This record gives sequence, C-alpha cells and structure tokens, in this order.
Amino acid sequence: MKLFITSMIFLGCISAASASERKISREEYISNWSEEAVLQMNDFGIPASITMAQAILESGSGNSDLARKGNNHFGIKCHSWKGKTMKIDDDKKNECFRVYKNAGESYNDHSLFLKNGQRYAFLFNYKKTDYKSWAKGLKKAGYATNPKYPHLLIKIIEENNLDELDRLNEVSPIANPQIIVENKEIEKSNIVTNKNLNVRMHKVGVKYVVAQEGDTYYAIAKANGLTLNQLYRFNDYASSKDVLEVGDFIFIQKKKRMKLFKKEEIVINQDVTVEELSQLYGINVKTIKRLNNIVQDEVVLQKGRKVTLR
Repeated sequence: MKLFITSMIFLGCISAASASERKISREEYISNWSEEAVLQMNDFGIPASITMAQAILESGSGNSDLARKGNNHFGIKCHSWKGKTMKIDDDKKNECFRVYKNAGESYNDHSLFLKNGQRYAFLFNYKKTDYKSWAKGLKKAGYATNPKYPHLLIKIIEENNLDELDRLNEVSPIANPQIIVENKEIEKSNIVTNKNLNVRMHKVGVKYVVAQEGDTYYAIAKANGLTLNQLYRFNDYASSKDVLEVGDFIFIQKKKRMKLFKKEEIVINQDVTVEELSQLYGINVKTIKRLNNIVQDEVVLQKGRKVTLR
C-alpha cells in the first residue's frame, strides 16, 4: 500500500480551488519549490532532486485537490496526526490525510518522515548526489508499491536536470563583496521603482514600500489589500519595534529564503541587526542566520563583518 498520494500547493497557503483553475506546469512547480527542496536537503540530508521528483510525481506537479485545499504536497496520511485533516478516496474510500497551515510545513513533514523512519535509515548512507540509489532505495524500503517507481523518479530528475539542485549546498562568496551604505539606503541598481505609487520592486523580486511620515502597519496593509498578520509575517523587524520610521522598508510580499543561483557576500560598514539586514536585502532572517551560523536572537552585527546572503 502506498503511503503517499498526489498532492501539492501553489505558492503558500491556497484555499479551496475550483476545477476550472489553471493547472500549474511542471516548470512553474520546480521554480516555486526548488528553493524549499534545497533548504530541506541542507537540514536533513535528503537530495533535493529526490524531494522535488517525489513531489512532482505524487502531486501531478501540484494540481491535486489535496495540495490545493490542504497544502499537502506529498499526500501524507493521518496516522498519529493531531492537526486538521481531510478525507479523500485513495487506496481505500474516504481515507484520512493531513492538512497543513502552509506548503512549507508539508515539505518539512516529508523530510521528518524519512529522517525518523527506521526503515529509511539506510538511505542516509548514500551520498546526496546519488539520486539513483535514493530512488531505488525508496522502493526497497516500501515507500511505493509501483515497481516502476524508481524509474519514474529518475526520469523526472533527468528530464528536468534536478540533480543540479543536489550540488547547491555550499556557499562560495563572490570575489568583490559589495558594501552596505548607511542610513538604510541601497544602491540604485538594487531597486526597480514600480509605477504604482510607493510600491517598489527589490532586485530579489519582492515588492515593498518605503515608509513615509505618519505611515502605520495598518495603513500600509489596507492600501495593499493585506491583513495585518500577513504584513507582520512578510517583515522581520524586531518584536519590540511597533512604530514605523521614515525610510523603513516594508515588504508586501513574502521575502526570499535564499537565492539559489547567485552567491553574494557583503561587508557591513556600520553596526546593524540581522532584522535590519533582512529588510534591506529582502532575504528571510532564517536564511541569513543559517548561512552565517548565527544562533542568537536579535543579533547586532559589528562594523566590518562579512555576511553571506547567497
């Protein structure tokens, strides 16, 4: 009996999707979720190519009802799950599947399932670049009953060059690091101004606004069709910050967790917090901490320190 079925979601938490919705292409799916697969690989040791291929195969590139309605990319069934659930016909009628708050939780749960499952332990003896052994090992461990399962995974990986993701686990700083300029300014090349009022596009591809005199979180959220909770999640200011200052960057989209194909290192020329750095460069705080081995909360980075942003 298969433990997983088709599932996935498109860019975060999407609620009930109608049958008339445009289908997600495989290319879109890979573009949307390859970053998450690499992050999971670096945390758990599972090849990103395997994670992506399984998600593509099990979810039909993210077009299943379970994925769209339940944020469940890998079709993980309930078992001892204590969270929300949904019922879908699979091997048996009306089977129970886990529902996640967001799609990232589904990826993380999939990694934990393999990492903590005793029958999958031998897989971690294989190199992260040995996707063929991983694909065959998953079948041997009983992940799926389809005898062609390894072949299907390998075919997806090789048709889409997903094995390239398995080598994206080392940071290589650029030769000439750029310098952070003072007073929360960024080189003009980093910013593309949007014609729509104060909305701008950061070079990492995330929209933001620059706080003006009298701006509040509520006003910015309302002007951009967001809830306050969304705005708080998109930004990484310290929890003690409750008043906006003129010049603050306020992101109105989710920031990037990492930049896979462009490595970047900076040298800071003034003391700055990780949260402020996150806002300046449009990169998730967790990513900055991960790449620079920072474990403390609300860390102040000293002038002259090199920081990898990838």
